Amino acid sequence: MKAIITVVGGDKVGIIAKVSAYLASRSINIVDITQTILSGNFVMMMMVDFDNANIDIDTARKELTEEAKSLGVEVNLMNEKVFTEMHRI
Repeated sequence: MKAIITVVGGDKVGIIAKVSAYLASRSINIVDITQTILSGNFVMMMMVDFDNANIDIDTARKELTEEAKSLGVEVNLMNEKVFTEMHRI
């Protein structure tokens, strides 16, 4: 299963490293990633693959929310199919 992760918040050193390390530790593969700075705000979107993950998406969502607090950012994780349907025109 593929999922979309979005990260938004104040720019600071280590955001990509911390999120990537979390994903690697749970065998969640990063399929694609994009990031930018918009008016001083860090914005990142990742497509990830849960096929070999050692954790389910709901637990990952809860844990990433906790990681986000320590980074001062907001993280959202949702199934790619749900994300696609929400953003379909």
